[in-house]
Amino acid sequence: MSAQCTGLEPLHLLHILQELWTKKEIHELPEEARRGFASFTDPLEGLLVMLENSHDWRKGKAHSLSHYIIKQFSNWITEDVRVQQPFLKQPMLQARVFSLLTEVPTNMLDQLISLYEVDKADPSSQLGLINDLCVKDKYKEAVLLSIKLKLQPQLDVEEMCIPLLLQDKVNLVEAYVADYPELQHCLLQLLDSWCHPVMNTANIQRRYGKLSHLRWNKLNCKALSKLVFRLMELYDVDPVYCPNAVNQRSLASIKYLLYKRFLEKSMSEENWSEHIEAVLGENPQLQGQFVSLLARYTDVDTVASWALRLNVPQEKLSYHVAERLKELEKVKLIGLESSCTEESREERESRRKFYYQLPIPTESVHFLDHLDQLRNCAARVLQAGGVVGIDMEWRPTFGVLTNTRVSVIQIAMKDCVYLLDLPQLVKQSESECRQAELTHFIQTLFTDHTITKLGYAAAGDLRTLSTAYPMIKDVVQFTAGVLDLLNVHKELQRLSVRRQDKRRGVDVLESREDDANSGNRRREKGLSLLVQCVLGKPLDKTEQLSNWEKRPLRLQQIIYAAADAYCLLDVYDALQREPQRFGLSGSFEEFLMLKMKSGREKKSKRNKSSPSIPAQCVQTLQPAPRKISSFPPVSPSEFSVVCDNMLQGLGRYLRCLGVDVKILENEDDHRKAAEIAREENRIILTCGLPYQTLRSQVGEDRCLTLNCSEKAKDQAVTVLKHFNVKVTPKDIFSRCQVCNGAEYLKLSMEEMVQAVQLNAGSDTTECSDQPAATRRLSSTKQPKMSLQRDTGSCLGHTGAYNPNCHWADGSQLNMKTLRFTSGARLQVEAIPPGILDKVDMFYCCTSCGKVFWEGSHFSRVLSQFQEILHITDNMTFYHL
Repeated sequence: MSAQCTGLEPLHLLHILQELWTKKEIHELPEEARRGFASFTDPLEGLLVMLENSHDWRKGKAHSLSHYIIKQFSNWITEDVRVQQPFLKQPMLQARVFSLLTEVPTNMLDQLISLYEVDKADPSSQLGLINDLCVKDKYKEAVLLSIKLKLQPQLDVEEMCIPLLLQDKVNLVEAYVADYPELQHCLLQLLDSWCHPVMNTANIQRRYGKLSHLRWNKLNCKALSKLVFRLMELYDVDPVYCPNAVNQRSLASIKYLLYKRFLEKSMSEENWSEHIEAVLGENPQLQGQFVSLLARYTDVDTVASWALRLNVPQEKLSYHVAERLKELEKVKLIGLESSCTEESREERESRRKFYYQLPIPTESVHFLDHLDQLRNCAARVLQAGGVVGIDMEWRPTFGVLTNTRVSVIQIAMKDCVYLLDLPQLVKQSESECRQAELTHFIQTLFTDHTITKLGYAAAGDLRTLSTAYPMIKDVVQFTAGVLDLLNVHKELQRLSVRRQDKRRGVDVLESREDDANSGNRRREKGLSLLVQCVLGKPLDKTEQLSNWEKRPLRLQQIIYAAADAYCLLDVYDALQREPQRFGLSGSFEEFLMLKMKSGREKKSKRNKSSPSIPAQCVQTLQPAPRKISSFPPVSPSEFSVVCDNMLQGLGRYLRCLGVDVKILENEDDHRKAAEIAREENRIILTCGLPYQTLRSQVGEDRCLTLNCSEKAKDQAVTVLKHFNVKVTPKDIFSRCQVCNGAEYLKLSMEEMVQAVQLNAGSDTTECSDQPAATRRLSSTKQPKMSLQRDTGSCLGHTGAYNPNCHWADGSQLNMKTLRFTSGARLQVEAIPPGILDKVDMFYCCTSCGKVFWEGSHFSRVLSQFQEILHITDNMTFYHL
């Protein structure tokens, strides 16, 4: 055997490279490695010897000497034509390569497969390699290798995928079956079989119980059903192949509808019945389950009437229901129609005094389902200087595989309301080649800055509109003159917290909220809460979850839709008439949805003689191509998100960059994110299975799923690039990472020394409401990312930190009690000993009392997020 085969020269070269690597003499490595490779009699075997004797890759380091050697060898071997690929002729070398492939990290597989032509090996040998990995419980490596070698059709789907699903590596499973429809169907049918209510998962747990990082909660019916629906939508598989998961989802929808009708009492009888019948369809199993569940909420007569209505066999009913059903059959009572109608009418009359009522007669509400009618509407609505209220309605999906599309657009004027039957108008415009008429009307309405459009969470409505109808996809990109009252509502809520005056008691807004709530059975939110605060009565939302696709619309649906748009006009008038009463200035310009104009749009404007878009230009108006995102640029202060409890680290990073972030607690259900997003017009950031459910509730463009395996910093970069958020150095640390507050109070060194002395001299009971961790000075731990600096460093200047945030005045802190007007206590206990004489200025969050100071963290953030920081020529850096 040659010296090369014994590994003497390769080991010598490995020793030399290890010394250079340890001494960090990286510049000498390339030449030394190439010289050594060229001296090998058999370079491929020499590389194999080096890797077999290198141990740094076993430590899991992403950047190791072994990775560097492979990279240098790959570059060198492409230039040396004498090197051949001999391993197919040497069974012993092949066995050694295969053995190495079962050990190396996944990020080394590609280059090794290419160098040693593993993809050209005998298929039986390849399958044996995959089997060896599975025997070692290395399912991740087995799946990745099988994908690279295209072995999926020859392997068992259950054997390869189920362990990864139990370890929550769904992304690998998706990649495994991505190019093979037959495997997709097989995987879905397997998972659906586990969704059966009587499925026993004990065998699965016994089989894979030895694996690490298992999540057995993935085997419950709810989680499996979510996964099946997600994969069905991803692979466009007919739901008929997954009956168990579909039934599980339908049953969940039934329970939700029962809750809304009988416990929350937020749905009318007609509305509720329509949805129940749509969910049940002709499914006998679901019909029987519905009747059984209904018995928990209402009387026997109602249950029996529904059983008769659905033709549920008597043997599937309880004894009392079956007996009552026989009596109903004798008197030929065939439904609930008359009694329900009468009951709902009585309910509506009793609620009139509690809820906002449409102030114009129903004759002034016009339902438009023909393009000829649209012309008369356009003549009145598209008038310069006009003010209109706009809202949109669509059918709730309840998590089923249907895309959300806007069904009705409401446009309210002072003397009338137009309801646009959008699906019918779109269908007619396509069939009669009159698409330009509808497109021109909608785009002109939303892009003409001389027409003030009032909305609530308008951005979400516009995204849903443009996603469902590609013919008007430019609406979101080029809106102008849109006044989103959600922003006004946020300002009112912020002011209501700050305007506390002990001499006057509770402020005007809060007292109005309390008065309005006194006569209601449930707490209002969203637009209903704003209407209640400003006008004194909330909206009646019992028709909100109606089937807006069904035609004709019921009278109550029409009244609800008209009132939802018209109330915006009344709120706007009230706020404009008496802005000081609510603590607002007389100008609303700061709440307009400002859109950055692309160069292409500016160019097109130079050719326009009026602000409205001519019909002939509508089809050519396209957004400029974007390298990073299809969203218009926004600043972090204009970008609001809610992170589910699996992305708490991401939430803190985004707060560090100035983004308005709400973070769910560990015990919060992910559905709470959808409620917050709808109420406050926030983007949902989530990962894993909740994405499909959340997206169906808020729309595709308002929900983003992230890779849970990525670091929080990388997730933050993904979010900012996706939504085109322009972060500047002044945005860094403009929000408190602990509580999301955006207001700081500056305290000088002397003032902080005084605060510390006051705290030291006060009774310990004064701070008993503080967490124990903040009272123990020696064990205090600060957030990883903050303004704080190491105690050994010194500031050579004063006041360099000047972020885009609100600065509070000194009157907000009571220096005797060390409490802010928000109720938070200044956390002076968290300041390490010896820091007071080294810091010139302290920054205190007025919301939670956390204390920050300038330090080295700022430069770290600058370096970490350098690729996404937006820096202009006239922007100066802080010298921290």
